[in-house]
Formats: sequence, structure tokens, C-alpha cells
Amino acid sequence: MASGISDFILKFQSFFFMIFGLLFYTIGLSVLLHSRHYSRLTLAKSLPWFGAFGITIATFEWGYIYIPLLVMILGQQYATLLLLLHQIMLATAFVFLFQFGIEMLGPYFDRRRWMRLIPTFFFAVWLIGPYIIGFSLIDDIYEWGWFANACSRYLICFPASVVTVIGLIRQQRKQIKPLKLPRIDSVVRFAAGALAAYGVFAGLIVPKTFFFPATIINSESFTKVMFFSPYVYRSIIGVVLLITVSRILEIYDFETDTMIKNMEEAQVIANERESVARDLHDGALQQVYASGLLAQSLLKHVPQDNKKEVNQLISTINQAIDQLRGFLPQQKTEYTSVDLVSALLPKIEEARQYVQIETDWNTQLLPSLSVEQTRHISAFLSEALSNAIRHSRTERIKVSIACVDQKLTLQVQDFGTGISPSAEQGHGLKNMRDRARLLGADFNIESERFDGTVIRMELFITEESHDH
Repeated sequence: MASGISDFILKFQSFFFMIFGLLFYTIGLSVLLHSRHYSRLTLAKSLPWFGAFGITIATFEWGYIYIPLLVMILGQQYATLLLLLHQIMLATAFVFLFQFGIEMLGPYFDRRRWMRLIPTFFFAVWLIGPYIIGFSLIDDIYEWGWFANACSRYLICFPASVVTVIGLIRQQRKQIKPLKLPRIDSVVRFAAGALAAYGVFAGLIVPKTFFFPATIINSESFTKVMFFSPYVYRSIIGVVLLITVSRILEIYDFETDTMIKNMEEAQVIANERESVARDLHDGALQQVYASGLLAQSLLKHVPQDNKKEVNQLISTINQAIDQLRGFLPQQKTEYTSVDLVSALLPKIEEARQYVQIETDWNTQLLPSLSVEQTRHISAFLSEALSNAIRHSRTERIKVSIACVDQKLTLQVQDFGTGISPSAEQGHGLKNMRDRARLLGADFNIESERFDGTVIRMELFITEESHDH
């Protein structure tokens, strides 16, 4: 029976190559599509390396299917070149996995940055084995391929798996566990276990070749003992990794939600500070200022003997005015007009912590607006940036401001997934519409599914705009 199972697996080995490759290609593509450069978690920042590993190892496995076909089409003279590239691809995939583990350990050896070059060093050592020793000992290119395959698994894959498992466990203990996300915490531990198993089945179970331990522990002997090819077990591991990695990717959503929450809280605090500043300016500050003017006028009418006390009173009032003004933002002290770009830059710089932002404006052509108008435009921009970061999954946002023929146009363009019909009824877009309405501005949205979104506000500038 065992012999029958083995024959069946050998007969359909191409199927397992295809399935194994498909699993890891899906893993790699999912990671690369969901990665966010603004992430502050070491695990999340390191995941693109794992994505590169998944796509590269998948391409290698598919090579077992397509290389024989290419040799048939192109001719036998290309067989050597294709096999050389095939083995380089395998070693490169393991280097990506190695780099993933090293990057996760990066914070623990920041003073030893040379350690990040360890995967490259192992790759260089691997080149010595197959390309210097291998070609001097082996004449047959296919036998050389098995030798190079075994070398890359022993020399790069197994240590890469060990480093990656250690890195995952450290990240789980140091960064994931404190977040109090038990679901992701347990998934990371499962992923570490799956990669440990992968290190055994992919790093120690190698093709049969002429050096120890590959002469004893190899794919053939493993299949005889365990009844199934190592590819069956690697495919099972691939399924586990696909499930665990897809759950780990939720950490990006958690970070995004946290970032949006922090931005919203910061906006609330900013609004409260603005309200307090306005109350201080229009209330307490004006009253204290009026008291100073009254004391100054009384100075002319008091006897000479009492002028010293009145001067001290005036000095104290002036100090109080200076202190009150110190609590006010600089732009709030002038209630005539405000430089628009200066008011919007803090919102842009805040968002730049999370995405790349490109700006396009000519400051010399932009008008100075009233404080009230600038406040609404600033809130509109903040909402537009927050909305794009939260919903579009974009890596880049372009903010454009132009003023042509007395028409001021503010445009926020992302390059993400577009706006779904449900999102169009959300609070973010409603707030932007309300801001535009309060300004008397036109508001419109242009969005295509998977082709980004353009949010535009157009305000006609009148002479009254400068006189508030």
C-alpha cells in the first residue's frame, strides 16, 4: 500500500509543485499588497521580505513544471542556463526568508548593523559550493542541480528558518503581546511553529546527493519511511502559513485604526484649544486690555503721590496681557487674514507620518483668507486626509491648491481602492460636505473602483473674503 501511495505521489508530483507554488505565491502577494511603510511595528515593517520570499519560492517550484517545457521549445542548449537560474532563484528565496528573520531581530542589534549583511554572506558562501566545488566534481548538469539544491537548503534555508522563528517569538513577546491582541498574538505563535516545521521539511529534507547527510536523510528515504513526499508536508505547512499570515496582516488594520483614532483625538483637542483661544481673545484678554486702557487714562488724573502705584498697576496688567497672548496660537492674534499654506502645512506634516504626500501649489498666487475661512478649509483638508488614509489603502496622496480667476481649488487625490457606495454615506464625506456648505464652496468627488479618488472643493473668492 505504501508503495502504491508513493507511486501515486510521484505520478502527480507536478500537481504538488503547482499547489505548493500557488500557496506561497498567494502568501507573498497578500503581504506585498497589504504592507504599509508607515508601520511602527518591527514585524509589520519586516513582512515585505517574507512576501518576496513567498513569490520567489513559488516561482522556483513552478520552474519544475515549466523549465522542461522551455527546454523542449528552446532547445537543449538552454537547459544549463535555465537550471543555473533555477537554483539561483531558490537560494535567493531563502535569502529573503533569512532577511525577514534578521530584520525582526534588528532592534536587538542596532549597534551591530553589519549583522543585517549575514544573509548576503551566506549567499556568497553558497555560491562557492555549487559554482566552484560543484562544477569541479560534477559533470552532469542535472546531478549538479540536486547538489546545488541541497547546499542552499542546508546552508541558507535551515539557518534562515531558525532565525525567523526566534525573531517571531521575540516580536510576539516584545511588541505583539503588549498590544493586548490575543487573536494576533496566538496566530504569530502558530506562524512560528509552522516556520519551524518548514525549516525541517524544507531545510533538512534535501534531494539525494553525494555528501553526508544527504546520502542518508533525503527526499527518497523520507518518502519510504513517511509514505508521503516532503512536498505533501510542505504543502500542508503552506496552508497553515497562508491562514496565519492572512490573520497577521490584520495588524495593519489595527495600526491604521489606532492612527485614525489618534488623529481624531488630536483634532478634538485642537478644536478645544481653538475654542479656548477664541474665548480668551474675545473675552478675558479684551477685558484685561480694556482695564489697562482705563488705568492709563486714570494716570492723568491721580495725584503725583499716587502715580507710582498706578504705574505698577499698568505694568501688572501689561504682563497679564502678554501672558494671555502666550496661550494663543500665533495666527489667532490677527483676525484680519491668514496665510492659507501656513495654516494647512501642519495638517499635511501630521499625515506624512503615515503616507507619502505630494504637494502642488504656488504660494505667490494664493490669497490670504479670513480666519474663519481658513479654519474651515483646514478642517476640510484634515478630514480628506484622514478619510483617504483610513479607507483607500493608498501609499501616496497628492494635495493641490490653485487660485485661477478668483476661484480657489483644493484637491486631495489618493491612488487607492476607490470609494465604495457604503462609504459615500459615511461621516467623513458628510463632514466635508458640511464644511464646503459653510464656506459657500462647491464640493465633488470623482472615484473609480481600484483607481483612486479625487476630492475637490472650489471656493469663489470675493473682496469680502479678506475683510472678516
